[in-house]
Amino acid sequence: MEIKRKYSRWTTVAMLTCVCALASCHAGYEVTKVEGARVAMDATWDADADPEALALLEPYKTGMDSLMNQVRGVAAVSMDRYRPESPLSNLVADVLREAASSTLRHPADVGLVNIGGIRNVLTQGNITTRTIYEILPFENSLCVLTLKGSDLKALFGNIAKRGGEGVSGVKLIISADGQVLEASVGGKEVEDGRLYTVATVDYLAEGNDGMQALTGAVKKVCPDGVTLRGLFMDYVDRQTKEGKLVTSRVEGRVVVKK
Repeated sequence: MEIKRKYSRWTTVAMLTCVCALASCHAGYEVTKVEGARVAMDATWDADADPEALALLEPYKTGMDSLMNQVRGVAAVSMDRYRPESPLSNLVADVLREAASSTLRHPADVGLVNIGGIRNVLTQGNITTRTIYEILPFENSLCVLTLKGSDLKALFGNIAKRGGEGVSGVKLIISADGQVLEASVGGKEVEDGRLYTVATVDYLAEGNDGMQALTGAVKKVCPDGVTLRGLFMDYVDRQTKEGKLVTSRVEGRVVVKK
């Protein structure tokens, strides 16, 4: 009974406090202006680290470093990302196109990744889990879309306006001012009435980064829990298991005609 009475008294106090706050118990001030600015999260904040905080985090850091420093494979050459075409964007687009096999039972006709989604260089030598997180830091998920040929042509126009993106299964010749001059999929011209499959990430499937044509898909399948980063890790693991190095090169998938 005593516990109940104490609980009741504290409940009464809390209720009165809330009523006071919602009524007239305030200082009469109001916000007239709000200002904000970006704060760079960089090494500047490490200059005067809190030793107690470091000591608290140390056990977790040790465990995380052990996980992130795990070597998963080896890159035969350094691979960067850039437009109109690059070794690393080709590799990531290939991984996406092949990953569509889990949904289609065969690779997609087209693989597509945005250059902006690849955030670091894959350097020659050991590939660690940390390396892959630095290259693909976003939680982008696989999406397999079905587009009419006419919409696929529009997608190629979107890519041309961007000056190129990471593609697989495609050959594009574009102009310096962002026009499509020639386009083929699997070595054949695109037919307006035919359906084509495109393996990409959810961010682009929603029409972001100028890929508006993808929003016209007649079908869209985004398997649960299948991230681009996870797919890339699986690819590296498979290459290692088969005794192969990870490699890629520029092949003339996107060419700017001057």
